[in-house]
Amino acid sequence: MKRETAVPANHQYPSYQGLLPFREAAAKWYRRRFGVSLDPSSEVIALIGSKEGIAHFPLAFVNPGDTVLVPDPGYPVYHIATMFAGGKSHLLPLRRENGFLPDLDAIPRSVLAKAKILFLNYPNNPTSAVADKTFYRKVLGVAEEHDLIVAHDVAYTEIYFDGKRPGSILELPGAKKRCIEFHSLSKTYNMTGWRVGFAVGNAELVAGLGKVKTNVDSGVFQAVQAAGIEALTNGDEASEGIRRVYRERRDLLIPGLRAIGLDPVFPQATFYVWIPVPKGYTSASFCAHLLEKTGIVTTPGSGFGKSGEGYIRIALTQEKVRIREALSRIRKVGF
Repeated sequence: MKRETAVPANHQYPSYQGLLPFREAAAKWYRRRFGVSLDPSSEVIALIGSKEGIAHFPLAFVNPGDTVLVPDPGYPVYHIATMFAGGKSHLLPLRRENGFLPDLDAIPRSVLAKAKILFLNYPNNPTSAVADKTFYRKVLGVAEEHDLIVAHDVAYTEIYFDGKRPGSILELPGAKKRCIEFHSLSKTYNMTGWRVGFAVGNAELVAGLGKVKTNVDSGVFQAVQAAGIEALTNGDEASEGIRRVYRERRDLLIPGLRAIGLDPVFPQATFYVWIPVPKGYTSASFCAHLLEKTGIVTTPGSGFGKSGEGYIRIALTQEKVRIREALSRIRKVGF
């Protein structure tokens, strides 16, 4: 990155789609990681972080009054972006007893008749759940029957544990007909503040997103794209090191939470831990209790949707010494 910032050619308006070498690097990474072949010129677009692409996507395909199927709890941008486009969110509850996968059979046919997009996010924020090919086949069957666009947020595929690598829905035959995936370098390579990601999949979906972007942004700083090329090409070892750090923190936090009487969901992926609150608390009141009595900042599950009520989220973004201190404080104060 330091080298590329000194290149005068990088200090100009970049391509809206992203540098072709960046899109080629993303396509090669998808081929290496998932076995998915992509045309860099039409099936890949650079994003100012995956959040930007997700937020703009409904503007390209949702008309006022259209329904969008949104996971609940879920990343708030899915619902907010739907509202910005004039659409209506139909919330899909994610329950622990169902592995935090939406019950697609429970969606009323009257809702499916008006639905335009199905948002998915696996590995999942905030629940840390993962999905398998059986679920993705079910998704594609429903999408095909009801002519749905599948918009899959896969920002956390590289934060996985115990050798269980999450897949891409694009691995399934025919998925590219109606699917787009949003990926981020933020989690995979610790490039959160650099704001670079990409979307891949169906060429018409990628082009529709591109049309919106040409009118609302001016692309990703080229020096950041150059750094992204380096990461996508040679960053596998760095990603393994990042996973190792999060795994060590998970393996410290989960037993510690259980020892003090909490029942966290054991995360197979992401750097989040999803925890049911103790009896007598709401999501917000338990977060307030931890903040006021122990000085620990957590996130109320209700902030991710009404089905997130009754949970809090803790992120594995602090060093182990801080995690031990947090556990010690909770143990002393209790709940």
